Amino acid sequence: MTGISQQIVTANGVDFAVLSQGEGPLALCLHGFPDSAHSWRHLMPALADAGYRAAAPFQRGYAPTVVPADGRYQSGVLGVDANALHEALGGGDDAVIIGHDWGASGTHAAAALEPARWSKVVTMAVPPGPAIGMAFLTNFDQLKRSWYMFFFQHGLSDMVVPANDLEFIDRIWADWSPGYDGSIDLAHVKDALRDPAHLAATLGYYRATLGDGLKDPALDAAQGATSQFPTQPALYLHGRNDGCIGAEVAELAASMAPPNITFEIVDGAGHFLHLEQPDHVNQRIVEFLG
Repeated sequence: MTGISQQIVTANGVDFAVLSQGEGPLALCLHGFPDSAHSWRHLMPALADAGYRAAAPFQRGYAPTVVPADGRYQSGVLGVDANALHEALGGGDDAVIIGHDWGASGTHAAAALEPARWSKVVTMAVPPGPAIGMAFLTNFDQLKRSWYMFFFQHGLSDMVVPANDLEFIDRIWADWSPGYDGSIDLAHVKDALRDPAHLAATLGYYRATLGDGLKDPALDAAQGATSQFPTQPALYLHGRNDGCIGAEVAELAASMAPPNITFEIVDGAGHFLHLEQPDHVNQRIVEFLG
C-alpha cells in the first residue's frame, strides 16, 4: 500500500503493529474478524488526503501484533486498547475513531468509556445499541447466520478452521460478502491468522463472549460499553447484502437510536462494505468527518 508505513506501538501492555499514513488529527481504524489492518487499504489514503493521520493497528492477537500475555479477548478490551493507542499515538480531542465488525464493538466501548478522546465515531457491520442481543432472541434468521460463533466454542473448530490453508476463512468471506473477490484481502488475513497461537487468540474473542474464555471482572464496564450508543456525532454503515448480520438488525438499531447517529444501508455490499464499495464508503466517511 503506497504511502503507508508500519511501526510498533506499545499500548495497554501490548506491542501493536500499526499501519499509518498522513498527517493531522488522529483517525484510528479498528478491524474485525477474520480480517487485518490491511482492510483499511482504501480508506487510509482517503483519510490522509482529507488531512488526517490514519492509524490502523492489527488488533490484539493478530500477527504481527503479539499474542497478549494477559489472555484477554473480551470485546470490551478492544475499547481499552483503543483509548491506550490514542494516548500512545498522541491523539488530541479532535481524534476520530472508525471500527468494523469486532472493531465496531471496540469503537463503541472506547467512545463510551472516554468520550473526550473522540470527536466523531464511525462504525460498520455491527450496530450500536441492544439490537444484536435482541436479534439472538427474536430473529431466527440471524441466529442461523451466527452459527459460526457457536461452532467456535467446540474444540473441533481448532482443527477445521486452519485446514486446507484456512479454507474456512475463504468460505466465511464468500458467505458474508456474496460475489466479492476478496483474494487480495484474504492473503493478508491468512498471514495474520496462520500461526496457531494467533489463530487461537482470534477464536478467543468468541470464547470470551459465549463460552468459557477468560472474563476479567476489571473489564465489566468496558464490556457493557460495547453495546452503548455513542454520545458523539456518529455514522453507522451496513451492507444491504451482509451475510453475517442481516440488514434488518441494523434497521432495528436505527429505530432505537438517538438523533446524533446517522444510519445508512449501503446497496451492492455485504459485510466487508468498505472493501466492496470503497468509493461510496470513503466519500460518506470523509464527508461526515468534514
